Amino acid sequence: MVEKVKPFNPFDYFETQDEINAYLEECFRDEDPNVFVNALGHLAKHHGISEVSKATGLNRESLYKTFGGKVQPKWDTIARVMRALHVDMRVAV
Repeated sequence: MVEKVKPFNPFDYFETQDEINAYLEECFRDEDPNVFVNALGHLAKHHGISEVSKATGLNRESLYKTFGGKVQPKWDTIARVMRALHVDMRVAV
């Protein structure tokens, strides 16, 4: 019998909101913006793409493309997903 391997998702292993926040913050600070987009995609998958789709009004296929690295996401898409997932980023100068 061949066992199907589940794709790795770091959010399956965080135990506290502080751990999630620290991970997202580190990803956001990376020089490559795709690191944060990828992390946000993992968080969306952790919550369920269908649920994120309902909350954002974006279709599931669009979200899969956005977080699958096939398209460069628009800020509107990222902002809507962040709001749906209750990701609150603060700007400090």
